[in-house]
Amino acid sequence: MHDLEIIRELWEVINQRAAHPSEASYVSRILTHEKGIDKALEKVGEESTEFILAAKSRIRDRTASEGADLLFHLLVALRAADVDLSDVLDELAARRKR
Repeated sequence: MHDLEIIRELWEVINQRAAHPSEASYVSRILTHEKGIDKALEKVGEESTEFILAAKSRIRDRTASEGADLLFHLLVALRAADVDLSDVLDELAARRKR
């Protein structure tokens, strides 16, 4: 799958993991971590740095991989912050119309 539907599918999985936490689930462990939202935000920071370094080095495959990691962890952080993906998409749409 190469369209943006994968984002919605990931969002659904993240919400399922939040609703039904499991120690076996990476997402659940982030969302229920003792650090609270800070754990998800740490992951966004870590992945942001890795993305920046890959992009700056112009390593195309690594940039794509780190971009995927960053996007995934951003979705997890949005869920940790109780912000729905539709709110983010609505904001993007509103900005596009300007």
